[in-house]
Amino acid sequence: MPTYHSINHHNPMSKPYNRTGMKNTATWTATVLLACAAAVAAQGTITVGVDKPGVRVSPTLWGIFFEDINLSADGGLYAELVRNRSFEDSDQAESWVIKAGGTAKAEMTVVADQPVSATNPHSLKVTVSGSGSAGVANSGYYGMSVVQGDTYILTLDARAGTDFTGPLTVTLEAADGTVCAAGQIAGLTPAWQPYKLSLKAAATDTKARLVITAGKPGTLWLDMVSLIPEKTWKGHGFRSDLFEMLVALKPAFVRFPGGCWVEGDTMKEAYRWKQTIGDIAERRTQNNIWGYKATHGIGYHEYLVMCEDLNSEPLFDINCGMSHRENVPIDQMQEYVQDALDAIEYANGPANSTWGALRAKAGHPAPFHLKMMEIGNENGGAAYNERYALFHDAIKAKYPDMQLIANVWGGMPSNREIGIVDEHYYSNPEFFIGNSSKYDSYDRGKFKVFVGEYAVTEGTGQGSLRGAVGEAAFMTGMERNSDVVALASYAPLFVNINHKRWNPDLINFDSSRAYGIPSYYVQKMFAENRGAVVLPVEVQTSDTIDAIIGMVGVGTWNTQAEYKDIKVQRGNETLLKCDFVDGTKGWDLHGGEWKVHDGVLGQTASGKDFRAVIGDPAWSDYTYTLKARKTGGDEGFLVIFGTDGSTSKSWWNIGSWGNSKHTIEMAGGNSQGVDGHIETGRWYDIKVEVMGSGVKCYLDGKLVQEMHRPAVRSLHVSSTLSSDGKDIILKVVNASSANQATAIKLNGAKNIAASAKVIVLTSVNSSDENSITEPAKVVPVASEISNAAASFTHTFPPNSVSVLRIRKN
Repeated sequence: MPTYHSINHHNPMSKPYNRTGMKNTATWTATVLLACAAAVAAQGTITVGVDKPGVRVSPTLWGIFFEDINLSADGGLYAELVRNRSFEDSDQAESWVIKAGGTAKAEMTVVADQPVSATNPHSLKVTVSGSGSAGVANSGYYGMSVVQGDTYILTLDARAGTDFTGPLTVTLEAADGTVCAAGQIAGLTPAWQPYKLSLKAAATDTKARLVITAGKPGTLWLDMVSLIPEKTWKGHGFRSDLFEMLVALKPAFVRFPGGCWVEGDTMKEAYRWKQTIGDIAERRTQNNIWGYKATHGIGYHEYLVMCEDLNSEPLFDINCGMSHRENVPIDQMQEYVQDALDAIEYANGPANSTWGALRAKAGHPAPFHLKMMEIGNENGGAAYNERYALFHDAIKAKYPDMQLIANVWGGMPSNREIGIVDEHYYSNPEFFIGNSSKYDSYDRGKFKVFVGEYAVTEGTGQGSLRGAVGEAAFMTGMERNSDVVALASYAPLFVNINHKRWNPDLINFDSSRAYGIPSYYVQKMFAENRGAVVLPVEVQTSDTIDAIIGMVGVGTWNTQAEYKDIKVQRGNETLLKCDFVDGTKGWDLHGGEWKVHDGVLGQTASGKDFRAVIGDPAWSDYTYTLKARKTGGDEGFLVIFGTDGSTSKSWWNIGSWGNSKHTIEMAGGNSQGVDGHIETGRWYDIKVEVMGSGVKCYLDGKLVQEMHRPAVRSLHVSSTLSSDGKDIILKVVNASSANQATAIKLNGAKNIAASAKVIVLTSVNSSDENSITEPAKVVPVASEISNAAASFTHTFPPNSVSVLRIRKN
């Protein structure tokens, strides 16, 4: 068990590490690494019991969770370029437009007569008239990426009226109209026929589109119009660059398909795996809870292939007869229980079994070796308790070795033995830092834990270094307690930056580019540096209390309000004085309807968490004054201070909780409330004093509340031994904003090599993020130190995640 001690030299007024003058992150990181190798007096101690190896590290600890969210499958990992290829998205031709030239015209209509597929009955009727060329075009998912020299395979079903036999001209057209590739389809008949065409690109464009035109009048029908690059991952239909990023994570398992996608809002929208296998034209086009239609191009079979390609264990999540809004009656549950049994047979059964035969028909006669199944997602209560029992009994009776995972959602099933439970955590960096020792005291005699979803979702922008540091601190605790935590996976995995429905997301992409947020590199660092055995570690570290720094602002929560006479003062220095002469110029507005009238900033919309922010993220030790008036709604007003501009809560919430309290809320889930009420139509004088790590809040000249940030443990550590017994692997997270010079003692270690590998993830500012245009702003930097020994000193930079691989000769 790990032991932590706090050293009695607190730093209640710690300031951000001075990084001015170094704009280049890589240069700054390299400079920091050199400084960290210098000999300095130790502020803390890490003692590793090398001679006292503990429990084995779970081989399935670091995995991934793939849910179809944010266009992560369609428009993402699935290489299909055409959107709404089967015309099932609606009764309109969504994502398709008319293309016409000369005096030619085209009309298009979604129809359901003479369907190719009873499952997907709609097709597109196109009528061309006039002289010239006309037809339809599709830009896919915010533009198709076409690369010069690459080949793209078009397949479609088509039929024509008696007055038309073709040909159809098919082109890949760049955004400026340049033809990147072209071909023809001839011999159309009144009956549906499949057609295939190879298109080799002669130019590159990231916003291309597919165009299908006819050069003479006539009527034709199109269905299942598919365009897929010839080059996909191992020819398995996955977008190669995105799949390579998964390979780099070395995931031990893949959880699939969800998430809320498993449940759906109603049972009609629940995930049913049998509708996702076989001919893609016969797969269900399904409404996705995250705001689009899903083609199931990555169905259950492709998921199992994905796991095989990644050398990962499949962990399939089955719907348990429960959705967000309704449940299947208990006397009608047999169909859903049978789905689970059949899913196992599809994955593992012999090629002559009912479902194993379908797997073999799909090209995979060998079994996939599914060993883990989760029953439901975020389900709980009495309804889940009785349904879990049905699945448990049926699966264990036929497949006794199958590892079943139960949900923890307002409790867990109590009427059956539990092997593994799925815990989910989403919060701010300080929550995860504060919970790095969460599993130290877990009961070892009960169930194992699967942390199936976790991520910093507050106070991290679009995915910042600080968020990654928080997650890494939590991960050290999971690894140290690997006898309890058997599996863990970050969530969500993917986002198409043009359709973000959750923030942040590990891998971001558009049609041609992709990047990982800093959290991606934390996952990669932990996975690449897996140990085999936990080594006991004792840490003596300082507690730090960071100063409150950041911009100011105003906001509303289920209310409407007005603000004026805004001023920020530091001593005799005026940092901000705003009379709104220039309107909202200089203000960063987040949601709501903000307007300036007669020197007053008003917010008139109804809704939650509307903000207007201004200032410098480096502001500290200031007095913020303003006047505020509630004009309507249920609560009062938000007076924002110490914010980095993200969605984290750092404010005085005046008239909170239904206008019954005044509450200071700061990062880390720290809050303090007092009884209070705000009147509508009355102007209030408000003053917020920020000094060091504390804040005082005044209303109409009266001190109402004051609060200080709590101490944060600086260092969070896990230590393991490599599988060959030669490397001591230290993962060290410095969650403070200052360098931590640390004595490292390797008790029982002999013949330590002086040279050791060090990998560090850090950056100039804790709020730094990667982006589509700056994908490598925050990435790990590898170096070597030459002073490693059984006892040596190393300095860990502020807001950093470090891996030290210390070699035993």
